[in-house]
Amino acid sequence: DNHSCLSIKDDSKHRLLENAASCPSLMAENVAPSPSGMTQDFTLLLSNVEQGEELECDFGNEQRYDSRWLEERSVVKCSGVTVSTTNHVPRTPVTQHNLSKGPIRNKLFSVWPIKPCLLVVYVEVYNCEVGSGDCSQCWGREDQGHLCGWCDNSCRPRDDCQYMSSQCPDPEITRGGTLLTVQGRNMGRRAEVVEVSIGMFPCTILPDQYTVSVELVCVTGEAFDPTNDFVKITVNQKAMGVSREAFSYLVPKLLSMEPRKGSRSGGTRVTIRGEHLDTGSQVRVKVNGTQECTILTLTEDTIECTMPAALHTHTEAVSVCVDFEDKPCQSSELITQYIYEKNPSISYIKPRKSYLSGGRTITVTGQGFDLVQSVTMEVLDIGQAACKVRPPSMITCSSPASRQSQQATVEFFLNGVLYTGDSPVFYGPGQEEEEEPHGGHFLLEYVEDPQFFTANKEKLIKHHPGEPLTLIINKGPSNLELAPEEYSVTIGSYPCDISFHNDQLFHCSINGSLGSSEGELPVTVQVGNFQRIIAKVQLGGSELAIVVSIVVCCILLLLCTVALVVYCTKSRRAERYWQKTLLQMEEMESQIREEIRKGFAELQTDMTDLTKELNSSQGIPFLEYKQFVTRTFFPKPSNTAKPNMEEGITLFSTLLNNKHFLVTFVHALEQQKDFAVRDRCSLASLLTIALHGKLEYYTSIMKDLLVDLIDASAAKNPKLMLRRTESVVEKMLTNWMSICMYSYLKETVGVPFFLLLSAIKQQINKGSIDAITGKARYTLNEEWLLRENIEAKPQNINVSFQGCGMDSLVVRVMNTDTICQVKDKILDAFYKNLPFSQWPQAEDVDLEWFASGSNSRILQDLDNTSIPEGASFAMSMKDKRDNTLGRAKDLDTEKYVHLVLPHDELFENKKSHRQSHRKKVLPEIYLTRLLSTKGTLQKFLDDLFQAILSIPAERPPLAIKYFFDFLEEQADKRGITDPDTLHIWKTNSLPLRFWVNILKNPQFVFDIDKTDHMDACLSVIAQAFIDACSISDLQLGKDSPTNKLLYAKEIPEYKKRVQCYYKQIQEMAPLSEQEMNAHLAEESRKYRNEFNTNLALTEIYKYAKKYRNQVVSALESNPTAKRTQLHHKFEQVIALVEDNIYECSSEA
Repeated sequence: DNHSCLSIKDDSKHRLLENAASCPSLMAENVAPSPSGMTQDFTLLLSNVEQGEELECDFGNEQRYDSRWLEERSVVKCSGVTVSTTNHVPRTPVTQHNLSKGPIRNKLFSVWPIKPCLLVVYVEVYNCEVGSGDCSQCWGREDQGHLCGWCDNSCRPRDDCQYMSSQCPDPEITRGGTLLTVQGRNMGRRAEVVEVSIGMFPCTILPDQYTVSVELVCVTGEAFDPTNDFVKITVNQKAMGVSREAFSYLVPKLLSMEPRKGSRSGGTRVTIRGEHLDTGSQVRVKVNGTQECTILTLTEDTIECTMPAALHTHTEAVSVCVDFEDKPCQSSELITQYIYEKNPSISYIKPRKSYLSGGRTITVTGQGFDLVQSVTMEVLDIGQAACKVRPPSMITCSSPASRQSQQATVEFFLNGVLYTGDSPVFYGPGQEEEEEPHGGHFLLEYVEDPQFFTANKEKLIKHHPGEPLTLIINKGPSNLELAPEEYSVTIGSYPCDISFHNDQLFHCSINGSLGSSEGELPVTVQVGNFQRIIAKVQLGGSELAIVVSIVVCCILLLLCTVALVVYCTKSRRAERYWQKTLLQMEEMESQIREEIRKGFAELQTDMTDLTKELNSSQGIPFLEYKQFVTRTFFPKPSNTAKPNMEEGITLFSTLLNNKHFLVTFVHALEQQKDFAVRDRCSLASLLTIALHGKLEYYTSIMKDLLVDLIDASAAKNPKLMLRRTESVVEKMLTNWMSICMYSYLKETVGVPFFLLLSAIKQQINKGSIDAITGKARYTLNEEWLLRENIEAKPQNINVSFQGCGMDSLVVRVMNTDTICQVKDKILDAFYKNLPFSQWPQAEDVDLEWFASGSNSRILQDLDNTSIPEGASFAMSMKDKRDNTLGRAKDLDTEKYVHLVLPHDELFENKKSHRQSHRKKVLPEIYLTRLLSTKGTLQKFLDDLFQAILSIPAERPPLAIKYFFDFLEEQADKRGITDPDTLHIWKTNSLPLRFWVNILKNPQFVFDIDKTDHMDACLSVIAQAFIDACSISDLQLGKDSPTNKLLYAKEIPEYKKRVQCYYKQIQEMAPLSEQEMNAHLAEESRKYRNEFNTNLALTEIYKYAKKYRNQVVSALESNPTAKRTQLHHKFEQVIALVEDNIYECSSEA
């Protein structure tokens, strides 16, 4: 009873308590919370305390309060108690305190008697102003027994508020996410009164994750379509708050996954790409529905994860699905396939030894390494090393360093998974010696580092700079079996190349010069991570070298001084020369500008409208069909004999009309080495004449031979077919085109072609023409351009031609013309409507000039005359040839000049003083005259190309359509689909084979005079036509020839015309064999009896006789020909013809 602890054996008079339940204690353990800083009374229930005992109340604030007993039994009241807390938390936690008579620190509340006895109770002290940031938080503390109220925009004790509002402001949302977490203010006192929605979709609150007023978590409802709306919160169905940011319902989509296959052991790192992949609060990648791909990184459009190991041991395809919010994959847009393939297997490692320093390259050989993304080699108890994968069967690793020599175990981690060797190992041929049973573990032996030293173990090597250096480096005993590529030797910073190697030593050399500011360079040998300096190279020279260097420097200094003096002298001379050159260049520039200005003026203003001068209604001198064919087929005709052998030739003609004989006959002749290209072309033309009456049969033979040619070309390079005329069938095709295109040429192309020829002739004659060289002021060919500034003025003369039957004419000539050139122009004026074959030659006529009154004189080229404007002339035919000089261009007995002086020494010495001081002009500036001529002739050239590359509706080119379809059919049969190849075939068949030949040889079509100058101009035009038909683009530059540059601007437009022409031909209605045969029969009938077929057969027979044995052998080798006895019939022809020739010879 004295409140002290005594022994139970104490026999004092104190009364002992029987047990713990008899101890004094406080019964009221739950005291109402107390506001901080306010005075209030506390009523407490005591137990085992005598009624009326004097007590004190201590609240741990170093102040004690009086207590008094109430009437109720065991009830004590502490009055006027003030408690406070300085903690910045809403509630102060209650702790247990010791009770003693001394000062009690940190004691919140206790009641104790005057005599010591522990009576403790706990009370919660709260602060309304702390932890209540908004109205809902303040009123929400009422449920916790806190007497707080919201007034003056703050939370205070209710006794301090004069006016309190129980209605809080509208909720305010600050941020959110999914599982949708919403944070804000005034978001209700209890979860039951708060409603959350996203637009029209509800969001279910999770009560256990609700924090009064400031935070809640809800589960978003399901939306049917992607949408974007704000989060709304309603409290007590009255106050409503809206989030500042919108919440989006998105539809994730999976686009791709790389790689799509990996090893069954797992560890493959895959990258999944898609849209909105970070949607929601939880994203998982499920493999086959049961396993999970461990996510490493997650962004909006990519997921990187590590694949798990396969559940089965066989190769299989599994589904990979991106799972959002633990919902099963239902959309196919979130599912893809992944294939588990056989695990990579390691066969062996090589080498199996490493030096202690490490860094040796270990080559790992096996299979299936294309599935490996990363490899780590771990040497147990030593270290790890990263490796490089070289698919599909090699991995290289660098061995880690070891502290001591030992036999170590090596393991490999493939894609982060330990390789266990459970896959069957395949050993390729030749690998038996490398096989080792490993079970996923390999052995690597560490041995001492290799040792190196110089040949004599010298540490200092002297070397003279500038000389090559070769070091001999010996190797210490080692069984590492190092390869030459494992060594690296440097001398300072210079690499030393290893040139020789064996088991004991190796050589390294430096061919360049060594240089260093230091005097010594270390020799370093490196093998892997092992690096050792074995010697030093000392750079230096002898005293003699120093003396020589000084002498050389002195000589160089003297030479530099002399060179400086010479340079200054020459520099002054060069400066004077430069000034002089500048003056000359300015003068030359002025001349060039003047010449270019004149050329431009000619191009724009002085071009004559040739259309008015050319009388298009004049008779065009077309050659007859027989002459056209003869000139086309036989450009170089030869005289042939005409023996009488009618009977044999008739039988020979019958044989030629047999397809098997004729095809075999042609092939037999072409196989002979002495059967030259000229013979082949001659035979083809003779066959065309002989079979002209049966063009449909001739066409059939030509097609059969072409098929054989296509077969031979397709096996090599099909684009080269028909490029040249080197076979019989290629010449036959040329002749066939000429026959079939003659009517089209005469009726459609002839007129624009003749107008172009006339335009070229007149344009050339409008300027100066050198009678000796043929060069003219106006031309299309650079080689025929007169590169002199000779001003020629036109003159009109009156000419009468005796015996011509025409009145006198006014003829336009140039004051620079020779007499022969004047005669040619006069003859052209009088005979322009007649074929050229009916013109007299200039050598056959005399030109007489009536100077004044009755005085007249006959003019000649070598003469000194000056003809005035409007002079009168008379031209007459010569009675007989005299010995006077002919045309100027034929004078070759000695050198003559007309307009251009030859550039030889003789004429240079004979130049007059005035000529030698004539200002020089660059010849290239006269190239503008080519443009002037081109511009004048452009309209006529365009008209010609348009006529060639157009398809008139009234006269469609049936033969071209038929032949082009034949080429396309042959290409299809051989699987040739390249459009360029077909374009080349068509171009080689028609434009280059027929039209270019006509453009270059107008004498094949017209009875005209084709001069050498006109031939040069036509070559430029033909080249432009060839470029237009080519499929390759022209690569032109400043050094390209002018004949290609002249029409470079027009070539692209011409190319389009050619392509359009081919397309129009292709789109024409197909031509049947019957229609084509009817057309060919009409052509044969039209020109029947035009040719002497017996003469052609006789010439063909000559080839048959020459190669008689070869033809007979070929016929006997042909089963069809042998079955029909063609070789006997051929022998019969030979016999008949030879007998007739013999009889004719006998009769003669």
